[in-house]
Amino acid sequence: MGKLENIKRIKETGIVAVIRAKNSKDAFKIVEAVKAGGIDAIEITMTVPGAVDVIKKLSEKYNDNEILIGAGSVLDAETARICILAGAEYIVGPALNIEMVKLCNRYKKIVIPGAMSVTEVITAMETGADIVKVFPATLFGPKIIKAIKGPVPQAQLLPTGGVNLDNIRDWIKAGSFAVGVGGALTSGANTGDYNEVTKVAEKFVEKINFYRNDK
Repeated sequence: MGKLENIKRIKETGIVAVIRAKNSKDAFKIVEAVKAGGIDAIEITMTVPGAVDVIKKLSEKYNDNEILIGAGSVLDAETARICILAGAEYIVGPALNIEMVKLCNRYKKIVIPGAMSVTEVITAMETGADIVKVFPATLFGPKIIKAIKGPVPQAQLLPTGGVNLDNIRDWIKAGSFAVGVGGALTSGANTGDYNEVTKVAEKFVEKINFYRNDK
């Protein structure tokens, strides 16, 4: 699939699963659990030990586009390139690194840098970002999405940090392009309860679809 198709896929899924784990084995289990719950946009953060190898193995296992694999917590162009060569289809950063954005555009991969203000969002868009990650979203809550989209309605915003089942309605109604969810989605894995991760994933998918269609 091409870049535009993958952007559309993230929008349709409505949620990017942010995977953090203490080791690669747990990361694989979380991915399987999230996938079983209906989430196919999956971000492996660079904080996972052996993250690049996890991305490579996932891209080899799911080479028929069953899941859309991305790399998260990417700080620079060098790391972005390594992740892309390993099979990542999108790169997510906590802040804006212009060289990383350029690198991703060179390889025609989705790039999602982080921003916290209208100025940073506009700068990211002018630099070539496809989607802008509003991070840490928990500092402002859903109102920041509506506030940014007031003057910049064309911004495709992905709030990450603080998104959970209790406030997902507010994030969707505020105009989020999609949401990034980590601990609120995968916390069951901390006790080895991967079935719980699947159940929570199903609830997120269900609620996102409901609130998007609830006029």
